[in-house]
Amino acid sequence: MKIIETNMAPNPRRVRIFLAEKGIEIPFEQTELNVENTSSAEFRAKNPMGQVPILVLDDGECISESMAICRYFEALQPQPRLMGDGAVQIARIEMWNRRVELAAFFSIAQAFRHLHPKMVKREVPQVAAWGEANKGKALAAMEMMDRQLLKSEYIAGDTFSVADITLLVAVDFMGAARLDRSKELVGLGRWYESVSARPSAAA
Repeated sequence: MKIIETNMAPNPRRVRIFLAEKGIEIPFEQTELNVENTSSAEFRAKNPMGQVPILVLDDGECISESMAICRYFEALQPQPRLMGDGAVQIARIEMWNRRVELAAFFSIAQAFRHLHPKMVKREVPQVAAWGEANKGKALAAMEMMDRQLLKSEYIAGDTFSVADITLLVAVDFMGAARLDRSKELVGLGRWYESVSARPSAAA
């Protein structure tokens, strides 16, 4: 079993943090995220989307998409539970993880992909107006996260979860997208300082 990833990409980092929280060690194989590599027949046979991370099981089956990989390991080793325990908590964590993904992470990624010079070959065509529009969407999403974090210790309640992992990676990804996190978002700031201090954040 191994995970094919690119160390600098945000989605593989979600999986690394998740595994670090669970204390699971697995080999990582690094790959270059360039058009020539990810569009090759060999790579597309593993993931037709041409993205990382990819979990390669012992029988050769490949599982891609960060949350699918995390769900696999949550089922394999439930403790500590990062996707919830009980119907309400599981649903609440799923709800906030999706909100973070769709409102924050997606917008940050779109700003990065459509405005960063290094993405010219991968994002065809780059649409600068769309990238700029997503800057505002990302900042609005952070305000929503801040309002929630003024009410609870973690984004989905009183327990650290996969939703916090997604949000941490999204906030850190803002730097690559040339977005500044407002210091006025005190709930988000308090939370960020706390989760960044966890050993898993360095994964």
